[in-house]
Amino acid sequence: MPFDPNAAAAPDSGVFGLPFSPDDSKIVLVPVPFEATTSYGGGTSDGPSAILEASKQVDLFDLETGKPYEAGISMLDESAEVRAWNDEAKAAAEPIIESGGLESHPAALATVNALSEKMNQYVYETTKEWIGKRKIVGVIGGDHSTPFGAIKAYAEAFPGLGVLHLDAHADLRNAYEGFTWSHASIMYNVMQKIPGVAKLVQVGIRDFGEAEFDMIQSSNGRIHTFFDSRLAHARLDGMPWREQVDIIVRELPSKVYLSWDIDGLDPVLCPHTGTPVPGGLTFHQAASLLEGVVRAGKTIVGFDLNEVAPGPEGDEWDGNVAARLLYKMIGWTLKSQTK
Repeated sequence: MPFDPNAAAAPDSGVFGLPFSPDDSKIVLVPVPFEATTSYGGGTSDGPSAILEASKQVDLFDLETGKPYEAGISMLDESAEVRAWNDEAKAAAEPIIESGGLESHPAALATVNALSEKMNQYVYETTKEWIGKRKIVGVIGGDHSTPFGAIKAYAEAFPGLGVLHLDAHADLRNAYEGFTWSHASIMYNVMQKIPGVAKLVQVGIRDFGEAEFDMIQSSNGRIHTFFDSRLAHARLDGMPWREQVDIIVRELPSKVYLSWDIDGLDPVLCPHTGTPVPGGLTFHQAASLLEGVVRAGKTIVGFDLNEVAPGPEGDEWDGNVAARLLYKMIGWTLKSQTK
């Protein structure tokens, strides 16, 4: 029976209610249920499953991007091995986090870092494999440490690429709380360990430390941060968002990787994310930013979406918003490659 995009999704259907296998799909999503170093709110290891379930309620025709589903979208099965690494690493990290990151548990710290490296290698190898099959790979976290391996694989495939980083946090901390691969260190690690990334452009940043600010200032333009307060003040003074978007995307090279933390949005849209911060982008501003990348003639080569956490009572709002944002990310990624 042919696929009917207007029919209700079957309970056992794939992401967005689609019937495609990874081999039949242009978009391959890699769920990474890992949140070992989350130091405030938890639950992001259940983000991939929450997005998967919520995605089945998304209408598949999109006013701006048309019919992204026609290219084929599939999510790999969650890795039981990654889930086991997460459980072991979270248990090891707990006393370290409770002590404020003091290095009083060296064996536990070594365990967390080693398991995080295993996760990185899994994501790297999986992403590289599917890139080699000419797929567009998206990592679905988990906390924001999860896409390091994907960014590494994409930087090898497209040296000189730029990372468009939407987040409330700069994520430029060096081994936060002692964890080399902390979710708060993802962009520090990218900039220090992946020379194929030519530029990091950050949007929505509103929570950062002095050392992170100094790293931005001393990067000689390799890191360009559009702080949320400055963007908001400019809009209050009358600057249209479209004009701001054009200025933002002008900083990006021709090949772009999206690394998006859901807490870059207004926390009204993601109340259960681990570290919500007042401010941030509306849903439409985020979608408009994607459109602006394509309008500028850039090509989106890959992406990740992280830090989505379902509510403690099974609240599906965060997953619902994330699934719809993910569909926008997929749609604009496809359009950027067919312009």
